[in-house]
Amino acid sequence: MIELNKWFFVQLANFLVLLFLLNILLFRPLLNLFKERKENIDGAIEEAKRLNERKDEELARFNKELADAREKAKDFYNSLRQEGLLKQKEMIAQAQVEALKEIEAAQAEIRKETEKVRKLLGDDVRRFSEEIVEKLIEVEV
Repeated sequence: MIELNKWFFVQLANFLVLLFLLNILLFRPLLNLFKERKENIDGAIEEAKRLNERKDEELARFNKELADAREKAKDFYNSLRQEGLLKQKEMIAQAQVEALKEIEAAQAEIRKETEKVRKLLGDDVRRFSEEIVEKLIEVEV
């Protein structure tokens, strides 16, 4: 059986004093250290969440700006393309007009040359026919 003598109370007092001193010197600082560590970790987690949200917002803004820039580039490309097509049509129309003028000038030149050749041929035919007639007359005479 346990005897309750003075040493029991001395040991009990020693235990309580040691427990009190350990609480002040060891347990409270460790608990405070753990509490600070938890607060730092929680703060870091909150900061990471806030930065992650900010990253998501910035990424969404960047994607929107990129889409807007692509849309502007597409519109600019289409406007330049339309302008190029109009310029091409104008150039083709101008080339056709010039080609028609050149064709008409060539046809006029051909008509002129044709008339000149016909006149020359007509003169040659008359001259040949006169020579033939003269030769026929000389042969009959």
